[in-house]
Amino acid sequence: MGTSWAHIGTAVTASFLASLVECVEALTVVLAVGSVRGWRSALIGSASAIAVLLLIIAALGTALTHIPLHILQLTVGTLLLLFGLRWLRKAILRAAGHIPLHDEAAAFSKNTEAMRQHGNRPAAWDKIAFAAAFNITMLEGTEVVFIVIAIGAGRAGTLLPASLGAVAALLVVIALGLILHRPLARVPENTLKFIVGVLLSAFGTFWVGEGMNLHWPAADWSILALIAAYLVLALAMVPLCRRRSQAVPSTT
Repeated sequence: MGTSWAHIGTAVTASFLASLVECVEALTVVLAVGSVRGWRSALIGSASAIAVLLLIIAALGTALTHIPLHILQLTVGTLLLLFGLRWLRKAILRAAGHIPLHDEAAAFSKNTEAMRQHGNRPAAWDKIAFAAAFNITMLEGTEVVFIVIAIGAGRAGTLLPASLGAVAALLVVIALGLILHRPLARVPENTLKFIVGVLLSAFGTFWVGEGMNLHWPAADWSILALIAAYLVLALAMVPLCRRRSQAVPSTT
């Protein structure tokens, strides 16, 4: 089964943006841990988690090749659709004012204070810093692994582009973290989550259709039509949710 540039391009974009969001959130905690407890243990903790995640991607990528394609497409498509709709729902509610926007600067301050409560750091090796950095990297990285595997599992030749998108996002965030040494508070995180929610929902819908032997018009290019449809629907939901939230106080 061939893979078009529409499929590869959207796979790389979805993987890159989703990974960028997760990496930014992990970076905030790692910076807080490193600035208070010491950089050596924090960086080793993050690096160890990344190594584990890469092994998981390699193992799962190999194992998934033994599953019948239509079952794999239907399963990962359903999971990816649910995952994307969850992101999109939260992004719509944040844009409408129902949920507060995520503040990386506030998260950094909160995590910095939490690290200070553990007392003075050891002179050489800090197990607290290692554990905190490892855990947050594994937590955020697990979502990245799921997205990469789900995007790349449905068709031969897509796993590598999706993986490259995730690696590119990781390298961008690492470079910015090394240069700035502070949280990436100006990253439009909710906008990114909005876009990622649209992309993942479109991919999930496409894979579910493929798994059910649905013949999409224009083949892979139907993904672009699904993206446009989800985007229009999501943008229309924002003012509706905003008006509903404004109408609630007047009726109570």
